Formats: sequence, C-alpha cells, structure tokens
Amino acid sequence: METFGQRLTDALGKRGPLCVGIDPHPALLARWGLGDDVAGLERFARTVVDALADRVAVVKPQSAFFERFGSRGIAILESTIRQLREAGALVLLDVKRGDIGSTMAAYASAYLNPASSLSADAITVSPYLGVGSLQPAFDLAAANGAGVFVLALTSNPEGASVQHAVTADGRTVAQRVIDEISQVNRGAQPLGNLGLVVGATIGRTGHDLSQVNGPLLAPGLGAQGATPSDLRSVFGESLRNVLPSYSREVLNAGPSVSALRDAAERAVDDCRAALG
Repeated sequence: METFGQRLTDALGKRGPLCVGIDPHPALLARWGLGDDVAGLERFARTVVDALADRVAVVKPQSAFFERFGSRGIAILESTIRQLREAGALVLLDVKRGDIGSTMAAYASAYLNPASSLSADAITVSPYLGVGSLQPAFDLAAANGAGVFVLALTSNPEGASVQHAVTADGRTVAQRVIDEISQVNRGAQPLGNLGLVVGATIGRTGHDLSQVNGPLLAPGLGAQGATPSDLRSVFGESLRNVLPSYSREVLNAGPSVSALRDAAERAVDDCRAALG
C-alpha cells in the first residue's frame, strides 16, 4: 500500500505546494450571495469542488462548518469528500479530534477507515491529552495509507500559554510533541505519515522542526496575515516539508469558478517562489 507521505509528495509535485481550506462560515456564505442554510452550504461546497478539485493538491474541509447544520450538513461533507477524492485531490479533513481509549479509536474509525463515508486521506488531531492518546489514529492511518496532522504550534494567542510552557526536562510542551512525532517518522521515505500543524503567523519561536521528517501544515497565509515570504523565518531548514494553506484568500474570489482558479494559481506561484 502506498503511504500517505508518498501520495502527498506525488500530489505536490504534480499540482504544486498548496492546500486550500473549505471554510463556509456565515460571513463567507453572505459574501458569495448565499444563504446561511443547507442550500447555501451545498452550493458553496459544490462550487469549490468544481473550481479546485482537479487542480489543487490538497483540499481541507473544516468539519465544524458542516456539522453546524446537523445530519444534512454531514451528508454534504460526505459528498464533498467523495467528489474531491474522485477528482484527484487529497482530502485533509480538519476535525482536530483528541480523546482517549475507545473514544479516540472511534474517531479514528470515523475518518480513517476506508469503509466510512467520512473517510479522508488525512485528518487533524489535538495532542493535548498526550501524544500517546492519539495512537489509535496513528495505527489506523498506517494500516490504511492515511495521514495524521498533529497540532504543535498554533497562531491563536491563547495557545502559547500551553504550547510554550516548559516541562521538567527543559523542553516546551510543543517541542515534546514535535520530538515524539519526529521519532515515529524516523527513517520514512520520502516523508512520514505524521505531520504537524504550525501556524504561518507565529514567527521565530526557537522550536526545532529539523527532525520531523513529515509534512508541516502552515495555515494562516493570506487573510490571516502571513505571506509566503514568512515561511522561511518560521520553518528555516524544514522549508522543504511545508504545506502552505490558504482559505479566505482564495475563497474570497468566489463564487466565480474562474476567479477561484485564478486565485489558487496565484497562491501556488507565490508558494513555489517562496519554497524554492
């Protein structure tokens, strides 16, 4: 079975270094002239699929914006995941789950079991019940050629009080997360299945990402304030593993399909130039 690391490497080589989020929040639906309802959600998601699914390497639906419409929203999310994957895009489902024992195993089965209607190529998870609590997701991802992106250094101001806290061995909490993921990925070729989420807006933090050997998802580009040129200061020697992620900067170009494609192409060009 081809690993997620290999599939991601191939997709980025063919389509360019870009992840685009699908974040249908109320303000964006209104900007597109759509209602904040199931019909608006379905139209929004379908338009993004039509515009980007056959040309962007990774698409990242934010599950919460579908979940808020209940079972009908989840049905649209299922359909969106299926259509994206059929068009060749890798789907990174942004769910940020994190729990222990059988509950974490159930979350993993929901999103990483190919038999599930919500099965994605990769998911985001939170390690702040301990990285070890995520083992069911790691195991199922490895068994099914999927990926897991673990939150490490986020750009929200509240995150630093936890992530930068220093532990008994002198490392920050975030560095311990980084080091544990690095250990799992050691020796994988061309990239490990486990990635980290590191905000593109955080600047220099002194954390060492050089041994991760996995993809580094960098949200926060565009409307959130970061530019591709900021990536070098954040990631340094690990720049080659960065997966830049845009949401509003691309989505604001809608609902025109051609405008969405043009915005994504500009983002790819900018990221290629910054990543070398």
